[in-house]
Amino acid sequence: MENKEPKIFFTNNLKFLRERKKVSQAVLSEAINVTRVKLALIEIGKTKAMEPHFMLSISNYFKISLDTLMTVDISKLGELKIRDLEAGNDIYIKGGNLRVLAISVDKSDQEHVDYVPIKGRAGYVSGGYADPDYISELPKYHIPNLSKHRTYRTFPVVGDSMLPFPQNMDITGKFIEDWSQIKPESLALVVLKGQDIIFKAITLLQDGMLQCRSLNPIYELYTVPLEEILEIWEFHSYQTTELPETTATIATVLQSLDDIKKMIIQKP
Repeated sequence: MENKEPKIFFTNNLKFLRERKKVSQAVLSEAINVTRVKLALIEIGKTKAMEPHFMLSISNYFKISLDTLMTVDISKLGELKIRDLEAGNDIYIKGGNLRVLAISVDKSDQEHVDYVPIKGRAGYVSGGYADPDYISELPKYHIPNLSKHRTYRTFPVVGDSMLPFPQNMDITGKFIEDWSQIKPESLALVVLKGQDIIFKAITLLQDGMLQCRSLNPIYELYTVPLEEILEIWEFHSYQTTELPETTATIATVLQSLDDIKKMIIQKP
């Protein structure tokens, strides 16, 4: 069966959003630093090859993700839905506004597993995540039996919010490009804009928020707006030098007593 090319709505959306805001071509072209003639040609579909920086400028100007601008006919949406998009509640968002993930490969063109150390986290969340030069300087290693079609990255995690996980460990996650595919209560690393990298059980909510839950019940549930999230890495594995806890809990003691009771009852 012949594959059909996906329909692209970028030029239609550009004209629709400009006219909706009652902005002239002259005003918009000056705001995004292109000529009015070029903007006019793009709007009528006469220019097919659009530079990435032009499309990013349009995305930033209208505050709507590139993914939505490319794949959704915004003119068919209701006014409330469009206002939601402009407010940052972009339900069509996939992987941080469709940005390209910076990766590194070995001599065989196989992706490394990059390690983001504690001291490097500030640089990572403040822009290093998308900087090939920054990524190239990170420590690298290989983990056997990983999918060749996924990108993996390892982050150190410290604290007791995810007990019974150890308080000091390295979490390896696989990159999630399409956030709409996140299953409720998925364990994942979440990279927050200019803030931190958290490890939580996450659920994508309908109101453009991400619910974050600690496994340790003493920590409260909270939500994060999707526009504050740079990356999401689904939990793959963890490494630690800490030995597992051996102290018996009340639950295990009760279970043992129950087992003994059954054994006594079963005796002839």
